[in-house]
Amino acid sequence: MDGIYLRRNWGGEFENVAILVAIAVNEDGYREVLGAAEGMKEDKASWVSFFQWLRSRGLDGVKLVVGDKCLGMGEVFPKAKYQRCTVHFYRNVFSVTPRSKVKLVAKMLKAIHSQESKKAAREKAKAVVEELRSMKLKEAAKKVEDGIEETLTYCDFPSEHWTRIRTNNVIERLNREIRRRTRVVGSFPDGNSALMLVCARLRHVAGTQWGNKKYMNMKHLEAAVEDASIAG
Repeated sequence: MDGIYLRRNWGGEFENVAILVAIAVNEDGYREVLGAAEGMKEDKASWVSFFQWLRSRGLDGVKLVVGDKCLGMGEVFPKAKYQRCTVHFYRNVFSVTPRSKVKLVAKMLKAIHSQESKKAAREKAKAVVEELRSMKLKEAAKKVEDGIEETLTYCDFPSEHWTRIRTNNVIERLNREIRRRTRVVGSFPDGNSALMLVCARLRHVAGTQWGNKKYMNMKHLEAAVEDASIAG
């Protein structure tokens, strides 16, 4: 899940309009575009409305939602787990980090998500928080301490899938393709025209190798679910 901001001309004034986009990996391991809709901004009301719209179109059996603060997800898909995109999380920490120390802090954060288990990642996160405090980076330390847990949900899934599900890079690449096309247009007369162009690009990309090449081997997930049911 992600939102892309485009410019529209409303009554002679320019303002941003958010187009909310959802893609998924289906049970066969292929990527699909679930839908796109206009949202005035990426707030809870917009996300809840978007999730409800997807559910009304038949979306079911959601296991995991990956994004950056997808507010209201639990109200519509209560059984789904939430993974906060680690890249967005890093950027949030960098926002309160002096530029001279960003590279060092980035290395520390990546070390958390390179651990081989959730337990090890949690222990590493505690060490990172203490180190950040010793570096007088109290705000960064607080952001890591408060937000690290929702970035570790990927550990509950097969390790073979970890690099695929801990970020929403897959949709970020799609957004770059959309921006490449919309940059030529500049601003749109209304939100609907912006949405129509975005949907046209999504349909185009979905029909290419992007949608025809297997993205994940779902046998790993099936095996994990089977092992969990046996253990239960």
